[in-house]
Amino acid sequence: MTDTLRPAENAVAQATGAPTEAKASPQQLKRSIGVVGGTLLTLSCVTPASTLFVVVPDLFGSLGTATAVTIAIGSLLCVAVAFCYSELGTLIPSAGGEYAMVSTMAGRLAGWLVFVLSLLVVLIVPPVIAMGTADYLAPVVHLDPSMTGAAVMLLATLAGLLDLRANAWITGIFLVLEVIAAGVVAVLGFTHSHRGAGSLVSMQVAGSHGHTDTVTAMMVISGLAIALFATQGFSTAVYLSEELENPRRNVARTVLATLAISSVIILVPVVAITMGASGIQQLTEGDLSAMVTAWSNSAVGTFVSLCVALAIINAGIVMVIQNSRVLFASARDKAWPEPVNNLFAKLGRFGSPWVATLVVGVPGAILCFVNLDTLYGVTGVSVTGMYLLVAVAALLARRGSHKHTPAWRMPLWPAMPVLLIAVLAYILTQQEVGYLLWTGGILVVATLYWAFYLRPRRDTRWLVSIPEDAQV
Repeated sequence: MTDTLRPAENAVAQATGAPTEAKASPQQLKRSIGVVGGTLLTLSCVTPASTLFVVVPDLFGSLGTATAVTIAIGSLLCVAVAFCYSELGTLIPSAGGEYAMVSTMAGRLAGWLVFVLSLLVVLIVPPVIAMGTADYLAPVVHLDPSMTGAAVMLLATLAGLLDLRANAWITGIFLVLEVIAAGVVAVLGFTHSHRGAGSLVSMQVAGSHGHTDTVTAMMVISGLAIALFATQGFSTAVYLSEELENPRRNVARTVLATLAISSVIILVPVVAITMGASGIQQLTEGDLSAMVTAWSNSAVGTFVSLCVALAIINAGIVMVIQNSRVLFASARDKAWPEPVNNLFAKLGRFGSPWVATLVVGVPGAILCFVNLDTLYGVTGVSVTGMYLLVAVAALLARRGSHKHTPAWRMPLWPAMPVLLIAVLAYILTQQEVGYLLWTGGILVVATLYWAFYLRPRRDTRWLVSIPEDAQV
């Protein structure tokens, strides 16, 4: 029997005189956005242009011409992941996202570990991406990467304090610019193609001393963790589910639409770049700005670079919004000592959790002055592990009362989550030991917090709640 709190148990607790902390009606976020606004915000979190210009060059460096194939495989795997998110997100439409879904279906400890994994992802990624802003502002002005990244994080924090509807418009405008940049790269790459479509499966990467090495299947599998990370932003739709109108219908639509659009925006330019690079060495170096300038002129290169800089700022805004909702939900669900819970659960005049927004944004600015390169590997492991636990929860989503709850239901259940669990577990075994040890060590500390603080207080702590209007 899993140690979890279900909606029905909330009612029982109130009827039987449970402690006051558990009886208090939890604060709820305001439903203010539809599918279009949710998709714009979610796409902005995927931030296709910054993924293309910041994450993909690292894949080119390690996988060369196999990068497009790896991203394509990762996108296909994400379809199964998106199905799991869509079903669970409509069953449990909570700002807690993954941890609310997994806690309800697989138990509170599993949900707590997912919460910790999601915090690793959402706290590390924004400052790392923000520090890349200076590189793409270089055609106009030379800035210190750390100072620029910190400024971007503070700007994103201020924007995160605004009404969510206003942020949907802001991020929507930025999103248009980054899609234009990705489109320009795709057109230039295809029109300056140096090789045919066969290059996409040639599996070559530049080695040392100018030699060309072969990319093995194991290298592709290892790279899938980063490929999954490249499109993982579609999960933001679940974090926003508590603020989406008609979540039973709109969560699934937003998740699936975002995955489809973002995969196309990322994969098409990657194919174009692979075909347009003058050689394996240039492709492996991954200097996309230099490629764009060589295919066109410095003016076009500057335009694309500025669009990417805006895309990074856009991503920072949405990631701060997402992270603050997770922290807000964890406080509402009593994950911390009561004074901390009260602070994190405070809502501002615009309906946003302003203390939680500051708590995730300001440390992000500070982290811009820390060397976070090795944490990219930890992020890849964390995303893969988080998806694995979500797939386990999806496998359990049709038992008991949940079997009859109105929700979007994935096709090919239970085969889909079972296959996903097997594939993700295998991908984890192919990651570097150091990254696995770092992530595992953090989870051990989280488990100790659970064992010595949360579990002994299970009647008043980590009470995962579902908004009342989502339970009908």
